[in-house]
Amino acid sequence: MIGRHSLELALPGASIGAVAGAMAGGLTLLAGQPTGMAALSALALAVPLGLFGGLYGVLLGHGVFRPGTFGPVGLFWMAAFPVSRLVQESVAGVGMADGVLPFLAYQAMVALGFAIGFVWLHERLMPHWLMRRAGANPEAKALFGEYIKHAQAMQSARKGSRR
Repeated sequence: MIGRHSLELALPGASIGAVAGAMAGGLTLLAGQPTGMAALSALALAVPLGLFGGLYGVLLGHGVFRPGTFGPVGLFWMAAFPVSRLVQESVAGVGMADGVLPFLAYQAMVALGFAIGFVWLHERLMPHWLMRRAGANPEAKALFGEYIKHAQAMQSARKGSRR
């Protein structure tokens, strides 16, 4: 079972995923769908994206992912985003005219764009969250140390390239 410390690591990613899903519901409303359908669509995407975003934070805290890397995270979202969209389409969609496999393949391509935005936002929010939680959460303290190492390596690389 995941402990409280791990759940604290999940919060930034879960928040980002949930907000992204809710924004998609807003776009559904702008596209002319009824309010109830837009709300259902938002919820049907916000929940799985929030869960996967939280899972990313937990995996990051347990060393599966490293700060500042994109490749493994891109692969993670190439699986997680299509599953999230499939849940949304199953609950609130109008159907997949071309079938499930073409739908999932297209969503996997779109997932890389989502992954770029997710990682960009997560890398900006997570260190601030870890700084706040490091005193009471040993997992947050350890992950914050990894972020500091990454920042120091980036700074050294910049100094080396200026010479």
